[in-house]
Amino acid sequence: MPSRPALDESHWPADVSQPLLDITLGDLLRGLAQDVPERVAFVEAVPDAAARRRWTYRQLLDEATQVAAALLQQHRPGDRMAVWAPNCAEWVLLQHGAALAGMVLVTVNPAYVADEVHHVLEASGASAIFHADRYRHTDMAAVVSSLRHTLPALRQTVPFSQWTRFVAEGAQHPVTLPRVQPGDLVQIQFTSGTTGRPKGACLHHRGIVNASRFAAQRAGFPDGGVWATAMPLFHVGGCAGSQIGALSSRGSFVLQPAFDAGAMLELIESEGVQHLHAVPTMVLALLDHPDRTARRLDSLRTLMSGGSPVPAALVERARRELGCRFSITFGQTELNGVVSQTSPDDTPERQATTIGRPAPQAELKIADPATGAVRPLGQAGEIWVRGYQTMRGYFDSPEGTAETLVPGGWLRTGDLASMDASGYLRIEGRLKDCIIRGGENIYPREIESVLLAHPGVRQASVVGAPDARWGEVVAAVIECEPDARPSTLELHGHCRRHLAPYKTPALWFFVDRHPTTSGGKIQKYVLRDWIAQGRLVPEPFDKPVTERAAQP
Repeated sequence: MPSRPALDESHWPADVSQPLLDITLGDLLRGLAQDVPERVAFVEAVPDAAARRRWTYRQLLDEATQVAAALLQQHRPGDRMAVWAPNCAEWVLLQHGAALAGMVLVTVNPAYVADEVHHVLEASGASAIFHADRYRHTDMAAVVSSLRHTLPALRQTVPFSQWTRFVAEGAQHPVTLPRVQPGDLVQIQFTSGTTGRPKGACLHHRGIVNASRFAAQRAGFPDGGVWATAMPLFHVGGCAGSQIGALSSRGSFVLQPAFDAGAMLELIESEGVQHLHAVPTMVLALLDHPDRTARRLDSLRTLMSGGSPVPAALVERARRELGCRFSITFGQTELNGVVSQTSPDDTPERQATTIGRPAPQAELKIADPATGAVRPLGQAGEIWVRGYQTMRGYFDSPEGTAETLVPGGWLRTGDLASMDASGYLRIEGRLKDCIIRGGENIYPREIESVLLAHPGVRQASVVGAPDARWGEVVAAVIECEPDARPSTLELHGHCRRHLAPYKTPALWFFVDRHPTTSGGKIQKYVLRDWIAQGRLVPEPFDKPVTERAAQP
C-alpha cells in the first residue's frame, strides 16, 4: 500500500490508486476463459482424490453457459434463484450460470429448518429453489415439497440429484444471454438484524468482484496460485471472498465440501495449496491435528482468517509451525465482503491488535453513532463506510435499508472501532447486539422471539458467552411464568423446531427478574457481567445424542 500522510482525525479518504474493474461476474469468467482456457479453475475437493471433479476455465464457462440457458427456459433476468445446499460443485456452477443469465442468486444456509427457509423464499420472492436431497438430519427434499404450496411465487424446484438432467436442457435449447451491467444485483444474502427476522442484503456484480479482488491482492495471493477453503458458500466469505478472490487472480479454487482438518492437510499437500482461507477455529484444528507433522505443507504461503476475533497467539503459532504469513480480514455482507484487512507485511503488533487498514476504494470513518460526526483519533465510534462496496439495500425492506444506508451515501456497520493516525482499525465492540460463534453471526432478537413464543417463558434475553473453542456461544437467560418453569430440554427442543442448531442456546440460565434500567429496558451488559463473574450458573443440560452429532 502506498505511504500516506498521517491522519488528524478518524477519517480514511478512499485510496483510489488501484482502479475498479467495471465488470460483471460473467465478464470476469469470459475473460479468464479467453486468457487461460486450459488452466484449472475449480476443484471440488472430496476426500477421495480419485473422485475429485475439476474444471478448466474453458469448461467452467461452457457449463455455466448451459446452466444460464436452462434457467432462461423458465425464468427471466432479475428473477431470484434460491440455493439451499452445503458446499458442492453444483452450487458454484449455479452461481455462475445465474450471473450469466442476469438472475439473482439467493443463498440459504443449509442448516436452516423449514420456518427459516420459508422466510427466505417468501421474503425474496424466489421463483426457483435448487437444493440438496439431505443435509445432516434434514430431509431437504421433503421440506421443499412441504413448503411449495405455501409459496405462490415458487415455480420450480430442482434437487441437485437431478442436476445433470437440468443442465442438459440448456444444451438442447441454447439462448442469447442478456446484457448484464456491473451495477445489477447478483446475490441476495440474508443477514439478521437486531430487530426482527433476517433481511436480504442486495449485492451487486461490481461489489463482489472488486471487494474479493482487493482482498486477494492485500493478502498477496499470486497470479495463478492455488486457493483452498471450506468456508461455506452461502456466506460472502465463501462464494465471493474465496471463490472470486481466486478467480480474480487467475488462480485455482479448491473447495472442501465440509471442513475436516485431516482432509484439509491432505489437500494442502496433494493440491499444492498456497493460500488457505479459514476461520480461527479451523486454523486451530489444523495446528492441533496429529497428522500435521507428517504432511508436506511447504507450498502454503498465506493464511487468511477473520469472521471472529483472531487471537495474537494463534497468528504467531501459525507463522511458527506452518511457516506461512497471515492476513486478518474484517467485513460484512452488506459491504460485499472485506472492507478492512491486515497485510502479511504488517508488524506482529499490528497483526495482533488491529484489523488492518481500509480496502482500496473504500472511504471509512469512525463516527459518533448519534450524529455521524467524525471521532478523534483513538476514540471509539461506529464504523461507517462509503463507496462502491455498499449494498443496494435490503430487498423489499425500505425501513431496514433506511436504518443502514444513511444520507450522504454512508453505510452504518453497527461495529465499534477506533482508528490510529496510520489508519489501522481496532475493534472495540459491537453496536449491534451480535454473537459470533465460530465465524457465524447470530442475532439474539430472532432467538428471543422463538423463546417468548413458549407458554412457560415470561421474558428471555440472549447474549454471547465466552467459549474457548467457538469464541462465543449462545446463552439464554430465562424468566419464567409463575409455577410454569419449563425444563432446559423442553426449551432446547422448542428452539430446534424453529431454529438451526448453531442458533439454539448452548447455555441456559434462569433468573427471578431481569436487571433493567429505570425505563424498564433490560440491561444485557449486566447479564454478561453476571455470567462472566459466575453470579449466574448454567442449568445442567445434556443434549440428545442426535443433537450432539449434528451440532456444527
